[in-house]
Amino acid sequence: MSGPLSTLKVLDFSALLPGPFGTMLLADMGADVLRVESPNRPDMVRMVPPFDAGQSSAHAFLNRSKRGIGIDLKKPEGVALVKQLVKEYDIVVDQFRPGVMDRLGVGYEALKAANPKLIYCAITGYGQTGPYKDRAGHDMNYLAIAGVLGYNGRKSTGPAPVSVQIADVAGGSCHAVMGILAAVIHRTQTGEGQFIDISMTDAAFTLHALTAPPALVADIQPGLENTVLNGGSFYDCYETADGRYFSVGGLEPQFFMQFCAALGRPDLGPQGMAMGNPETVASLKAEIRSEMKKKSYAEWEQVFIAIDSCTEPVLTFAEACAHPQIKARDLIVGVPRPDGTLQPQLGTAIKFSRTPATFRHIGTDLGSHTDEILQEHGLTAEQIAALRKTGAVA
Repeated sequence: MSGPLSTLKVLDFSALLPGPFGTMLLADMGADVLRVESPNRPDMVRMVPPFDAGQSSAHAFLNRSKRGIGIDLKKPEGVALVKQLVKEYDIVVDQFRPGVMDRLGVGYEALKAANPKLIYCAITGYGQTGPYKDRAGHDMNYLAIAGVLGYNGRKSTGPAPVSVQIADVAGGSCHAVMGILAAVIHRTQTGEGQFIDISMTDAAFTLHALTAPPALVADIQPGLENTVLNGGSFYDCYETADGRYFSVGGLEPQFFMQFCAALGRPDLGPQGMAMGNPETVASLKAEIRSEMKKKSYAEWEQVFIAIDSCTEPVLTFAEACAHPQIKARDLIVGVPRPDGTLQPQLGTAIKFSRTPATFRHIGTDLGSHTDEILQEHGLTAEQIAALRKTGAVA
């Protein structure tokens, strides 16, 4: 096994998207990730079509390079087995609501007793404390509570769902990985493990990097289409003659002047600096919309590819996959299926010069490594058979 995290072992109790995406990043970087699933309540991601080689393609992606074991945590033998396994693991990741793992007998305190240096990361919607800690939610709910949806959308149509799961992934997955790796460094220095409380709502709230400072200091509150970056300036998307769109992001004068020259309207350049005046912004955007509709997508593509003006076409996902920059960065990779063929999947965005990411295999069947894992931990065939008989493992 290679990768910068090849010395770390992770016991992964998470499901759906946030935890599995985070532990996939750890596995991509070489960590030995063991996914623990209930034999009686499989992860719903396993059921999301389409299916490839008998597996949901979403599951095959999110759980690539991980091994899997089926353990029933409602069986005392299953709880005892987890306490035995955790002695040899560095990290536990859990995505249940607060208190669930404690009630099952495998919460932080119980597992810490078995492994005092354990790093335990709990990913939840609202965190381990506060009045919403036991409340159900999904990505859009967390973004709503965090104030993100309040200025995402158009004045004419109101707040709109975001197309990728910001709270789940940028919030839960990425903050969990950052927290885990920071805790690993702390443990290396001190020998201490610790509990990490990751709230997807917390993480989404802290993403107000450019809007929070003026709101908190000067009461300049963000709203629909009233900030520089959400449609309150010329920084926006504009339709072409054939119904496609281009993103125009040249906020700096040197970029916007090039854009205006490409439009054949250098006279619009000075207006780009008057973003504090709503009337000027509205007039400028109307002029840009009018000019952009005079040419097709293909025509504008040839114009803007030749200049450096922060103007790029709005691509479909299929077009993005074929884009030369995406291809040059190896962001679509082939991951081995059980039959030896390759399944196309998203690559990793983290590029290491000495320890590149590895993709060992797609996500596996529930409990497919149960016997292998138990044998590695010293259980005999008779002991494994006894666990199977009780229903503690699958």
